[in-house]
Amino acid sequence: MLHTALEQILPRVQKPARYVGGEWGSVTKDKNNVDLRFAFCFPDVYEVGMSHLGSRILYGLLNDQKNIWCERVFAPWIDMEDEMRRAGIPLYGLESGDPLSDFDIIGFTLQYELSFTNILNMLDLGGVPILAKDRPGLKNLVVAGGPCAYNPEPLCDFIDLFMIGDGEEIMLDLTNLYQSAVQRGLSKHEFLVEAAKIPGMYVPALYEVSYKEDGTIEAITPKDGAPAFVQKRIVRDLDTMYYPDYFVVPSTDIVFDRAMIELFRGCPRGCRFCQAGHTYRPLRRKSKETLMKQAEAILKNSGYEEISLSSLSTSDYGELSELTECMLDYCEPRHISLSLPSLRADSFSSELMQRVQKVRKSGLTFACEAGTQRLRDVINKNITEDDVLHACEIAFKGGWNNVKLYFMIGLPTETSEDLDGISEICKKVAYCWRMNTDNRQRGVKITASASCFVPKPQTPFQWDAQNSLEEFRGKQDYMKKIMRTKNVTYNWHDAETSVMEGVIARGDRRQGAAIYTAWKNGCKFDGWDQCFSYEKWMDAFASCGLDPKFYAYRQRPLDELFPWDHIGCGTLKDHLKREWERSRQAIVTPDCMQQCAACGSNRLLEGGKCCV
Repeated sequence: MLHTALEQILPRVQKPARYVGGEWGSVTKDKNNVDLRFAFCFPDVYEVGMSHLGSRILYGLLNDQKNIWCERVFAPWIDMEDEMRRAGIPLYGLESGDPLSDFDIIGFTLQYELSFTNILNMLDLGGVPILAKDRPGLKNLVVAGGPCAYNPEPLCDFIDLFMIGDGEEIMLDLTNLYQSAVQRGLSKHEFLVEAAKIPGMYVPALYEVSYKEDGTIEAITPKDGAPAFVQKRIVRDLDTMYYPDYFVVPSTDIVFDRAMIELFRGCPRGCRFCQAGHTYRPLRRKSKETLMKQAEAILKNSGYEEISLSSLSTSDYGELSELTECMLDYCEPRHISLSLPSLRADSFSSELMQRVQKVRKSGLTFACEAGTQRLRDVINKNITEDDVLHACEIAFKGGWNNVKLYFMIGLPTETSEDLDGISEICKKVAYCWRMNTDNRQRGVKITASASCFVPKPQTPFQWDAQNSLEEFRGKQDYMKKIMRTKNVTYNWHDAETSVMEGVIARGDRRQGAAIYTAWKNGCKFDGWDQCFSYEKWMDAFASCGLDPKFYAYRQRPLDELFPWDHIGCGTLKDHLKREWERSRQAIVTPDCMQQCAACGSNRLLEGGKCCV
């Protein structure tokens, strides 16, 4: 019946391949022969969700269990949702076509705060009650994990259970407990009490939050035996960690349509603005042998013609030279291109450049982040202008003519001189091209992109006030005036979405009412400019008696209790305080490969030694 209904509506929507399933590598099972059905939900469109490596890993892990069937569920775009609601078609799993309400566990990956309304919309479209209190049984247990779970509080009204840390380490603990609870006839509350005993499981219903008169947190009190502090779970040995030997190959273009292997987790650099750099610690590497084995398996089983080496800082992999040599020995005869994202300007070399361009030459991206050395020291970026220009010189001499430079505006302690510095770097890169190219007729494309800084939980800048909307707009107008260098294209990020991201990122559980109200008022796909409505969000907060400025624009005292202080990312809060204090003095902290910063994440490793 579903296929018949889809045949009628798909000709009227954009990209119908998003909604039909049946891709090479997708897993189908007999639902009568499995004990647990798991819906892995990505709260964005197919092209974005299918590009996410973590989702691919967990899809494979769950489907490797004989008694579990995991299916993929993505948010339908506006046109498809309208057609589905008119035709009475509920949101469904791509593999079976069954409604979301048929699944035992419904899991969401939380990659971006502005996808939260999509979570509510997907539950509603799938026939699943949105509020956790309206789902009294174990059926349709809604769980979540991912980067935004390091502050889970804004979603506590909707999510039954959060998994904190590496999904490969904790996911099967969840599914095993769930199956046991069903067999024993446990109630939902009894199940959640047992789940809270598993390290890395956070059950928001088992915590009470009290507030001071000024709106800050007074106390977070656990009950029913729940732990006072939930520390994340990590995979200690990435060589023995599960990794799929196949990927689902999409039937339509996606954002990152290629094979991927993960070099390491964590980052040794310690940039003070970077949430991933702090929440993915400690550093853990895969061996070159494991990486080659995984790469060959993925390429053979998927047919991809490009493979990417994924990490937060690819050039910090110790055996990168040897690995790329082995990879190219395998890839070149098969006409497979090798992609090395996340390269740092201070690690870019002519040798590495030659390897990258052997099969296909693509554009290069360098994240400068700030326009002056003072501000780069404040954020602990640990690169210099000379590093950037030297990397560009190597690239231009090697024949590259397409370079992207990433910056942020609104960083703590920023001045107009720092904004001027962005323009100056771009001018110097353009001059560098003129001095280091033999073919000026070909031209050069230099793209400078400036995003708006968002202070994130679990970072040294979690205490800092975000720039106001007016401040961001003023700085963007100023940048448009000074970015006049020939061959340099200046792009900027919408300030309204960044402000809203900042409001939710450091929110507390009182925000659940505002998120629900915003969704009821039509908010969804808030990360997409054509869908986002700042006015609807402001109205939603006002109707719930909440002030967005309290969450975004307020400088926090160092002794404030945060909504996420009972969630452990591995990095100690005392370390984050030290880094905040060093940032005010523009003191650089060396990266982990040079000197241990005593962040505390090594406590999570056996023997307490990081992989540096």
